Amino acid sequence: MSKEFVGRGWAFPVEADRSGRILLTRDDREIEDSIRLILATSPGERPMRPEFGCAVHDYVFAPADATTAGAIGEAVRTSLRFWEPRIDLDEVVVDFDGADDGRLLIDIRFRIRGDNDPRNLVFPFYVIPRQEGQE
Repeated sequence: MSKEFVGRGWAFPVEADRSGRILLTRDDREIEDSIRLILATSPGERPMRPEFGCAVHDYVFAPADATTAGAIGEAVRTSLRFWEPRIDLDEVVVDFDGADDGRLLIDIRFRIRGDNDPRNLVFPFYVIPRQEGQE
């Protein structure tokens, strides 16, 4: 199946190529950049499209526990299903192994529509680390 529907877009983060033009990405890289952009944007951050983004940023001060993992996973699933129609989302797993350092890993497992090849993207998310004596 042709991947023409994937298209081309600006690289994320935005950068210039050797000739000074905006660097463009396409195919799988375009979709991965799009996923990162969705997750890195907080709803309300874009004045002309205030609903764009992912509510994962609401959990920066939340405790690193199973409830927060579920809420983060649901925020990611909801935003990607709405904003990235070129993928079929298989699973979102939130890993708290680095939570003591303030880092969570969000493992997004997906397939590009029309392609049965499973893929994953790991997105680091940073929370305020727990202080000594804090529960």
